[in-house]
Amino acid sequence: MHFQTELNGHTINIDAAPAVGGEDKGMRPKPLMLVSLAGCTAMDVISILGKMRVEPDDFDVEVQADQTDEHPKHYHKMHVIYSFKGKDLPLDKLKKAVNLSEEKYCGVSAVYKKAVEMTTEIRVNDEKIED
Repeated sequence: MHFQTELNGHTINIDAAPAVGGEDKGMRPKPLMLVSLAGCTAMDVISILGKMRVEPDDFDVEVQADQTDEHPKHYHKMHVIYSFKGKDLPLDKLKKAVNLSEEKYCGVSAVYKKAVEMTTEIRVNDEKIED
């Protein structure tokens, strides 16, 4: 159940949990989908904010997902949480950067939106701002 692949000079290990015959030597394939989405949109947002001269002290993207109970089990809902920390962060610019990523730049998001219900949440200094 353990597979290794190389991508752009980096090795990625993929494996299953021991309960289903794996050895836990790598990441699971479906959660990697969530990592891809988080990474894609995070890079967009931080790049866009940089052009707007907005520099959060801390920035994090979390993707929560629900999957079907029946086979083939797949994600049917994804919720993306953008968490910003810092002083005097302009909410309008944070929202604009998130929107541009989700609607224009993030190719992973564009593909997932065709198959999965996606929602968004923005938090600033641990306070929920928008769904």
